[in-house]
Amino acid sequence: MSAIRFRHADVDGYKVFYREAGTPGKPKLLLLHGYPSSSHMFRDLIPQLSDRFHIVAPDLPGFGLSDMPARDSFTYSFDNIANVIDRFTDAVGFDRYIVYVFDYGAPTGFRLAVKHPERIAGIISQNGNAYVEGLSDGWNPIRAYWETPSPENRQALRALLAPETTRWQYVHGVADESLISPDGIALDNYYLARQGADDIQLDLFLDYRNNVALYPTFQAYFRKHQPKFLAVWGKNDPFFLPPGAEAFKRDIPSAQVRFFDTGHFALETHAKEIAQAIVDTFAA
Repeated sequence: MSAIRFRHADVDGYKVFYREAGTPGKPKLLLLHGYPSSSHMFRDLIPQLSDRFHIVAPDLPGFGLSDMPARDSFTYSFDNIANVIDRFTDAVGFDRYIVYVFDYGAPTGFRLAVKHPERIAGIISQNGNAYVEGLSDGWNPIRAYWETPSPENRQALRALLAPETTRWQYVHGVADESLISPDGIALDNYYLARQGADDIQLDLFLDYRNNVALYPTFQAYFRKHQPKFLAVWGKNDPFFLPPGAEAFKRDIPSAQVRFFDTGHFALETHAKEIAQAIVDTFAA
């Protein structure tokens, strides 16, 4: 197991924090976290893969220890986030890599794949959706905001930013809640409580509609390029349903799909099993 190093990269004037492990020259693995987390979510996964991969896990702009520029100087959209991460891969020399996507990391990573298909050596989707059938009814309050982006509908979504909601996202669908470390929950809530973070996240809730609009584009990429693909899915996820994982096989017949009896944050309970699935698929 190699040491994990904690670094910052300057990306067009923005500071991007990232974790790095493994040996240069090994297959490159880019880990992209989701909402409301940071690269901290990969703390248990990285040590199990660092002997076989050169791993980089950035915090997305506005998340974790990366810069959180003011909304009047940076438009919080998934297009912009993907552009920063695209430039980040240049900065760290990730010219061809496997990308691991989770939650918000999926529309970020899939944008990179569409833009640079030649750079993608494979995709691991852990509860990272690209199909309408993967969206649960849990999205209905956010869908209402997409359809009518009124102040009232925006205000209604603030309940999703509450500390108890963060905890619920971690423990829902988990058979034994004592397996869930409180540290990730506490850290996510710390970041969400920063001044201005609430409106940034509400902006991204609204912009998520553009991810759904891009699903056909993502699917066309899958069909055309047939990337080596592994879906590892917490089957009790309240947001992204198992049919969304199965749907990848419609466009990528060779896709491997593995379900685990856990919730949205599957790495909290099944990091070892997910690591083994990645090794079996990409490092055999």
